[in-house]
Amino acid sequence: MENVIYLTELDYKRLVDLIQLQRQGAGAPANIGKLGEELKRAKRVASEEIPADVVTMNSRVLLRDLQSGKEMEITLVYPKEADVNARKISIFAPVGTAILGCREGDEVEWPVPSGTIHYKIEKVTFQPESAGNYNL
Repeated sequence: MENVIYLTELDYKRLVDLIQLQRQGAGAPANIGKLGEELKRAKRVASEEIPADVVTMNSRVLLRDLQSGKEMEITLVYPKEADVNARKISIFAPVGTAILGCREGDEVEWPVPSGTIHYKIEKVTFQPESAGNYNL
């Protein structure tokens, strides 16, 4: 059984709207169906009530690759803000979808062309809601 994931009501609404918009256009991201599935299973809570160790949109997260042991820090963003060089990863990227709503200590996996990657969420180093920003 999969872990429960948590989403703020605002993130949920924005992501549902984004999915609907993407599906209307040509060339929707391949990962859009998986993101829709994640949204359906999410427990929605008010922004003020989201636990500080949950990955929300615009959170900065320290991930550890469980195969290599390497760590990387990324920020989970909406597609228009994505910038790989700045380590801003789109919610439509497989890793973005995989970590959304997860908590520190959770392990996530997702398929890539060469197999499956396994990451552990070591730390949520910044979360807008815990910093008092409920509209980011």
